[in-house]
Amino acid sequence: MLEATIIGAGPYGLSIAAHFRRRGIPFRIFGRLMDSWQAHMPKGMCLKSDGFASNIYDPDGDFTLRHFCAERGIEYSDAGIPVRLDTFSAYGLAFKERKVPQLEDKLVTSVDRLPSGFRLGLDNGETVTARRVVLAVGITHFEHVPAGLANLPPEFLSHSFRHHSLASFRGRNVVVIGGGSSATDLAGLLHEAGSDVQLVSRRTSLKFHGMPQAGKPRSWWQKIQRPQSGIGPGWRLRFCADAPLAFHYFPQSLRLEAVRRVLGPAGGWFTKEKVMGRVPLLLGYTPERAEIQNGRVRLHLRAADGSEREILTEHVIAATGYKVDLDRLKFLSSELRSKLEVVDGAPVLSSSFESSLPGLYFAGITAANSFGPVMRFAYGAGFAARTLTRAVRKSLARESASISVPRRDELREMKAPEPREKAGAASGS
Repeated sequence: MLEATIIGAGPYGLSIAAHFRRRGIPFRIFGRLMDSWQAHMPKGMCLKSDGFASNIYDPDGDFTLRHFCAERGIEYSDAGIPVRLDTFSAYGLAFKERKVPQLEDKLVTSVDRLPSGFRLGLDNGETVTARRVVLAVGITHFEHVPAGLANLPPEFLSHSFRHHSLASFRGRNVVVIGGGSSATDLAGLLHEAGSDVQLVSRRTSLKFHGMPQAGKPRSWWQKIQRPQSGIGPGWRLRFCADAPLAFHYFPQSLRLEAVRRVLGPAGGWFTKEKVMGRVPLLLGYTPERAEIQNGRVRLHLRAADGSEREILTEHVIAATGYKVDLDRLKFLSSELRSKLEVVDGAPVLSSSFESSLPGLYFAGITAANSFGPVMRFAYGAGFAARTLTRAVRKSLARESASISVPRRDELREMKAPEPREKAGAASGS
C-alpha cells in the first residue's frame, strides 16, 4: 500500500508532489499535466496574477517563473508585464520535468474507502491502494451555468471552460454571459478572432484591476496604505494571501461570507482596452430563460428594475465561474461522498487540509471555504504544499513510532518471570 497518492497535475498537485518528493514521502501522482491551462482556457489569454505570484512551488524555491523565463529568454517582470497563458503552461511542463518526473498521465476513475486507506481505479484498468489521497483537481468538474440557460442543448450553449481554440467562432454571432475575468478575456479574444460578440452582465458596470506601477518606487505611506500581496493590493487581501491559517480559525459564517465577497468579478488591467469601446456591452441584465427558435437562441433578459429584453444569437457562452460541489466528483464513491462533512458544497477541512475522512485531503479551490480566497489562485499552492507535507510527515512519524515501540502489555510479557514448575523442570534437566 502506498503512503500517498495525489490526484491532479496543476499548480497545486505539482507543488505538493515536489514537496513530498523532496521530503522523502513515497507517493504516486496522476493527472493530465496543466490540463485546465492547456485545454480549457482560451489561446492568447493572460493570467490575472502578477509574475511574482504565478509560481509553482518546490521547497528549495530554485525554479520560479522568473528563473524559467530567464532560461528561455522570455520577457518577465514581477509586476507590469502580463504572464501569457502559453508561458505559464510551458513553465508547468518544465517544472514537471525537473521537479516531478514521476507524474503519470492517467486519470483516476474511482476512489473507494478501505478499512485502512483507499482504493483507486485508473483509466488503464490498474488498481492502486494508498493510506492517503490528496485531491488537487482544480476547477475541473465545477463549471457553473445559470439555471435559466441550463436547458439549452450543447450545440447552442457552452461554458467558458470548454474553449481553448476560438477559431470555430469566426464570423459567428456569440453572446458571452458574465462580468469577471473569464467573460472579459473571452469577449476580447472572440472579437480579435473575428466573431460578432456581445457581452451581457448583471453588473451595471465592468470592473478591471488597476495597472501595476512596475519599476516605480512606492513611498512608505503608499506601502502602508495599500500593501501588495499575491492576490492584489490592500490590507484585506494581504491578510487573505499571507495568513490562510488564521483565516481558517475564523467562525464558519464569516469565512463563507468573505469567500463570497472578497475579490468579486473583475477583469485584468490588460483586458480593458480589448473590451471597452470594442465589444458591445449589455449591462445590468440577468438571463431569465432561453429557447431555440429557427436555429437560434432567443435569450430573455431582465433588468433590476423589472424591464425585459430579448436577444437572438447563434451561440451562448456562460463565463459564469465555478461552484464547488463534491457531488460532481463522480469518481468518488457515493458511500465515500456521503461520509464527508460538507458545507455549501465544499468539504470541511482541518488546519492540515484533511477532511472529515482521515487520510483524505483537499487542496485548491475546494479548500477556499476553509482557508480563504487565496486557494483560488496559484499563489496559495505554496502554503498548501508546505502545510500538507508537514502534516503527512508527522503522521508517518507517529505511525513509525507506534510500530517500533512495544505496547505496555508486550513489555509485561517480555519481563514476566517463568512459572516456578517450568523453571524447576528446566534446572533439573
